[in-house]
Amino acid sequence: MKKPTPNSQLPTPKVAIIHDWLVGGGAERVVMALHEMYPTAPIYTAYCNDSSRKAFGGADIRTSYMQNFPFSAIRKFLPVLRQLWFEHLDLRGYDLVISSSGAEAKGIKRLKPGAKHVNYCHSPTHYYWVRYDEYLKNPGFGKLLDPLARIGLKLFVGINRRWDYKAAQHPDVIIANSTCVQERIKKYYGRDSVVIHPPVDTKRFALNTKLRKGFVVAGRQTPYKRIDLAVSACTLTNLPLKVIGNGPDHDKLVAMAGPTVEFLTSVTDAEMPTYFGEAKAFIMANEDDFGIVPVEALATGTPVVAFKAGGALDYINESSGLFFTHQGSQVLSETLKKASRHPWKPQVISKYAQKFSIEEFKKAIKTTLKNS
Repeated sequence: MKKPTPNSQLPTPKVAIIHDWLVGGGAERVVMALHEMYPTAPIYTAYCNDSSRKAFGGADIRTSYMQNFPFSAIRKFLPVLRQLWFEHLDLRGYDLVISSSGAEAKGIKRLKPGAKHVNYCHSPTHYYWVRYDEYLKNPGFGKLLDPLARIGLKLFVGINRRWDYKAAQHPDVIIANSTCVQERIKKYYGRDSVVIHPPVDTKRFALNTKLRKGFVVAGRQTPYKRIDLAVSACTLTNLPLKVIGNGPDHDKLVAMAGPTVEFLTSVTDAEMPTYFGEAKAFIMANEDDFGIVPVEALATGTPVVAFKAGGALDYINESSGLFFTHQGSQVLSETLKKASRHPWKPQVISKYAQKFSIEEFKKAIKTTLKNS
C-alpha cells in the first residue's frame, strides 16, 4: 500500500486573484495584501492603469480586451462587457480563486471541480443597490457624459440587479469588509458572510505625541465624501481645518471656505502621516463601506470625528473618537468643539489601530481559508 504523503510534502495549491479593475483606490490595498500572501498568483482584472501596474511591481497582471479601448473613460459605462468577461474567464487551472470585488469580479464561474472560490466583498455593487439613487443624481462622469450614464442606469438597472444577485451566489465563501457590508450582503444577496476588515498600513502612520492643533480631512473631493460638510462646519465656527486632496468639487469647496480653511492639493504619501498626526481630530463626514484613511489617522494617535453610519461603527468607540448623528454643519461643529476639549490618549488610540493592520488582515484571511 502506498504511504500517504506527509503534510509537509502536499502539493501547493494553485491560486488566482481576481479584481474588478486596477485604477487606484482603497480596494487595491486588499489586492496588494493578497499579492504579498501569494506572490506567484496571477491577478486577473478588467483593466489596469499605469500607476497601479507600477505599484504592483512585477506582479503578473492579466487584463481583458477592455484594456486597449481607445477611450478609457467609456469602460465605466459598460458593466455588461465586464460581466461577460468575468463569466467566461477560464480559471480551471486553479485550486483556489480569491475575488476582491465591489462589482463584477465575483461573477467568475469557470472553475474546475473541487476548486474553492472565496469572495472578499467591499460592498454589494453600489450603482445597483446601496447608492443607486445617488449615482442617478450624480453619476460622476462630467457634464457631457452624465446624461448618458443616467439613461443607462435607468434602462438596465433591473437586468443588472438580477445578474449581480446571481453572481453573488457563485462564491463558496463571502468575506465582508465591515459589519455594515455584512448586513448589506444579507439584505441584497441573501448570503451569510464573515467580517475581515481591510488591511491598513499602520506601520507607516507612526504615533505622534506632540502638541496638536486644528482638524484635518482627506480624500477625493466628490459629493459622496461630504468634505463640504467639514468645510462648512469649520467655516461656521472659525475652526482651523486642513483639506487634503483634490477632485471635481475642489473649486466649489474653495468658494465656500472661510479664512480658517487651508487646501493642500499636492500632499505626498510620505507627508500624509505628519498632517494626520498634527491634528486634534480627523473628520469623517460621510458614510463609507469601511474607511481606511480614518484608521490611518487613528494609527498616528489622532481621534476621528465620524458620521454615525457605515464602516465607522466598527472602529470608533469611546477611546478612539466621537460620532455625530446628523449631517449638518452646526451639529458637526459642536462635535468638533467637544473633541477639542476631550482628554484623548494618543498612545491608546494608536495601539487600538493596530488591530486593523496588514498583518492582522493576512492572519484572518489564512484562518478563514483554513476553516472554510
